[in-house]
Amino acid sequence: MSSSELSDDDMPLARANGTVSNAHIPKSVDKAMDKAIDDSEMDPPGVSVRNGPVMDDSMEVDESTTNGTSKRKARISTGKAVNYRDKGSDGDSDDEVPLAKRQRTSKKAVESDSDDEPLAKKSSGKLPPKATAAAMGLDSSDDDEPLTSKLSKQKAGIEKKAEKEAKAIRAKENGAKKATPKKMKEESASEDDVKPKSKRKPNGTAKKANGVKKEESDSDIPLTKKAGAKKANGKVKEEAASAKKTKEGSEDAEEPYRWWDAPKKEDESIKWETLQHNGVIFPPEYEPLPKNVKLLYDGIPVTLSLEAEEIAGFFGAMLNSTHNVENPTFQKNFFADFTEEVKATGGAKDKNGNKVAIKEFSKLDFKPIFEYYDGKSQERKARSTAEKKAEKAAKDELEKPYVTCIWDGRKEQVGNFRVEPPGLFRGRGEHPKTGKVKRRVTPEQITINIGKEATVPAPPEGHKWKAVQHDNKATWLAMWQENINGAYKYVMLAAKSSIKGQSDFKKFEKARELKKHIDRIRKDYTKDLKAELMADRQRATAVYLIDKFALRAGNEKDAENEAETVGCCSLKYEHVTLKPPNTIIFDFLGKDSIRFYDEVTVDIQVFKNLKLFKRAPKSDGDDIFDRLNTGQLNKHLTNYMPGLSAKVFRTYNASFTMSTLLKELKNNNASIQEKVKLYNDCNRKVAILCNHKRTVGAGHEAQMEKMTDRIKGVKYQKWRTKQMILDIDPKQKKKKGADWFELDDDLEEAWILDHQAFLVQEQRTKIEKKFAKENEKLVAEGEKEMKAKELTERLEVVGDLEKKFKKENKTKKVEAEGKSASVEKYLAAIEKMDQRIATMMVQAEDREGNKEVALGTSKINYIDPRLTVVFAKKFNVPIEKFFSKTLREKFTWAIESIEDEDDWEF
Repeated sequence: MSSSELSDDDMPLARANGTVSNAHIPKSVDKAMDKAIDDSEMDPPGVSVRNGPVMDDSMEVDESTTNGTSKRKARISTGKAVNYRDKGSDGDSDDEVPLAKRQRTSKKAVESDSDDEPLAKKSSGKLPPKATAAAMGLDSSDDDEPLTSKLSKQKAGIEKKAEKEAKAIRAKENGAKKATPKKMKEESASEDDVKPKSKRKPNGTAKKANGVKKEESDSDIPLTKKAGAKKANGKVKEEAASAKKTKEGSEDAEEPYRWWDAPKKEDESIKWETLQHNGVIFPPEYEPLPKNVKLLYDGIPVTLSLEAEEIAGFFGAMLNSTHNVENPTFQKNFFADFTEEVKATGGAKDKNGNKVAIKEFSKLDFKPIFEYYDGKSQERKARSTAEKKAEKAAKDELEKPYVTCIWDGRKEQVGNFRVEPPGLFRGRGEHPKTGKVKRRVTPEQITINIGKEATVPAPPEGHKWKAVQHDNKATWLAMWQENINGAYKYVMLAAKSSIKGQSDFKKFEKARELKKHIDRIRKDYTKDLKAELMADRQRATAVYLIDKFALRAGNEKDAENEAETVGCCSLKYEHVTLKPPNTIIFDFLGKDSIRFYDEVTVDIQVFKNLKLFKRAPKSDGDDIFDRLNTGQLNKHLTNYMPGLSAKVFRTYNASFTMSTLLKELKNNNASIQEKVKLYNDCNRKVAILCNHKRTVGAGHEAQMEKMTDRIKGVKYQKWRTKQMILDIDPKQKKKKGADWFELDDDLEEAWILDHQAFLVQEQRTKIEKKFAKENEKLVAEGEKEMKAKELTERLEVVGDLEKKFKKENKTKKVEAEGKSASVEKYLAAIEKMDQRIATMMVQAEDREGNKEVALGTSKINYIDPRLTVVFAKKFNVPIEKFFSKTLREKFTWAIESIEDEDDWEF
């Protein structure tokens, strides 16, 4: 049935284009579907079989830089690789296959009774790795039960606990309300701390909750587009919590604002009473290229206007980023903007002043520009440490006034106070506008938001601000509109600020509140999976997918201006492949244009529904959920709880699952590293069970090689120490047994020679760098440099080490080293080495297990940080093992708000 044949009642609620489903589902259709699908061999529902996104071979991956001066380079280990998993692990798992082969899965089509074809087959054919027991922290050696069955049971068990807990919470609350009017009043008052006040108002009259959603909308809409806000009735005074005494010698140090202890505001829409800041920092003006550095067109050096030359420089400076500059879309968009600028600014000219028509991108040669910028880059890198420190100090001094603002009389850290410099837009994933020119932002485009009584920061000389506002319901300090997508950019407070902390707190409290209602929501959508109305059935199926598989709700996109990314409600026909009896393959561009690929097993009714939603005459381009959009879905969810939206499920499921898993742990006498691994194992399971996963990173194998070499290096050191014992007391061989002195099986001769060469080079590098650093210091203090002869003398120990290794290899004996050498001293050293090896093995096993899981993402964004704090306290592990300094500042509220609560629960 085409859309033109439908009545008004049959038209889709969200979109009116394409083929549309019938409004009602006849029982005969359901019966026919039941007969068509054989569910006798159905896989257990609710788990992921294979996950994505897929890494393309051509994609550049930025490797994280490391601090320090002497980092070990990876070298292929010639010995047997260390097995970090239990010996009972399944030997046929994908973990045993080299990374390159794991990502080059066969292009064989997925068998299906539909004409669906996943993106994986249409494009590269490379599929992500399958889920493995090792990656999920599950023991695969206890029985023959399939992994999917184990995961399904574990997930079902957690959901059962959630159902019981929800009923228990409501029963407790209902019992308390029935007690006495006084108790009821007290209960209501206490609920105000975490619940929106509208919760207690009758339906139809409730105001919008002052939750995180409202705050985000306030911050993301320019004042020119907001409706007039009502004036607050008077000022609300905030009393800070009693300040702790400052430590001796730090009288000027400010105590952090303990907003979680402060009284609540009467009007939470008012974000500040007074606000003072110094605006933004603009990037430096463009420095023209030297006259001898020109862009070449068809071999001819051309002269451009400064504006066009700057754009040419953007492309020329990034020639080494082949992933971008060799991308046809990137080239096309750049060339269109570049030639437009050339024409608008007088055109390109040769050395004689004749105009040169630039018509073909392939004739452009940016090498002279690249070589110029690359040379400047190398010069910057070659500067002395003193020069780098001086430049950093000058930069810090310049930025100092912008780093903080005065918010209601207290200092708060500002986040992104720097205006983005011009350049070429890269985007993420397959963004259609990659390569377009990001224009320079001027003060005339910027709106300043500041207190009425505050001094407005002065714009750069000769310029003026677009506008100055005094909106105390917004949390942004400055705002402008960028030219690529027309999006608004905001200067906000830093992640560790009290405002951001309160936003995080509200997010997790909203997820905690969902605990009370999750059983009713799941019961209702399970029932509606068989609803007669198509709109109800589509909504129930969408909520099922969002709850079970952490799909984002998705919003409609303007294909001309935005990347064609989708979520659950905006899935198209081609994004979902059906694999009987109950496997669904999702393959689409998700958030930030990152490819989302997931094979999941679903409830048989969900499989039937998706098959129904894809019935002919639907085809590629048609919406699967054609009678549903994100707004309607979230509006339905607010019937259960004020402020509930699809994104809350992601936070709730991660936090509740983590809470359940942590409760099952028992504190024992394990080492700190083993306890950290326990926590990471739970975090990993959360990512697997809640479908927050990733494909194995391109650098994982190299990282594991490095760890293998480090472990073997300590083993070799231990063997040498044992040989030194024999050198002192040969009788120890009989006492300890010959086997105790044998070389480990994985320390092969070829690897030992390679390792010895590495140790020699490492020592040489350390001496040379120390010598250079000492000379730098002498020059800075106005003294003479040491002569090269001094370095030569210092390097003599390197030659001695090289000779020592050659002798050991020849004689198979190691002479004792160090002053006052003794058997006891060496035995103590060996014991410490054993501890180091054990710790490194645990770390390596942990990293191997984490290869398919982005632990940081779930820990920072989805798992309530108070759960991590509780674990750290209960297991006596320093919080530094889980949160970096930046995260400790971001989650100060979580660390300090429950410092006296040993029994806090999510």
